[in-house]
Amino acid sequence: MQEIRLKTERRTQLVDITKQVQKAVTSANGAVAALVYVPHTTAGVTINEGADPAVAQDLEAALEKVVDDRWDWKHVEDPDGPNAPSHIRASLMSPQILVPLSEGQLALGTYQGIFFCEFDGPRERKVYVTALS
Repeated sequence: MQEIRLKTERRTQLVDITKQVQKAVTSANGAVAALVYVPHTTAGVTINEGADPAVAQDLEAALEKVVDDRWDWKHVEDPDGPNAPSHIRASLMSPQILVPLSEGQLALGTYQGIFFCEFDGPRERKVYVTALS
């Protein structure tokens, strides 16, 4: 298992981690897939368009609108306000993705990228990458 560390800058932020994931599996000879896992309950990971940064910005805005911070939340543990919306947004994404490998390279589509999804930032975060044989 390889660990990617990153620091987010905003409460809601999608960070393209495609290059870091590729680097993490480059030396995994014979691997057929990469498992990318986020060990946080207020963050996730997804695959989406990586060619145009506006797509990530649109996803950030959409998730903030789909799950509104101003709702009457029951889970309130953060002194800065409820982070229940962060948990819900993370659940709408996923804590993991599985990407096939072809000759050691991520078998992503032409425009696809792998994004770490922050919903309770800014924070220091980890992403685990495991090459599967």
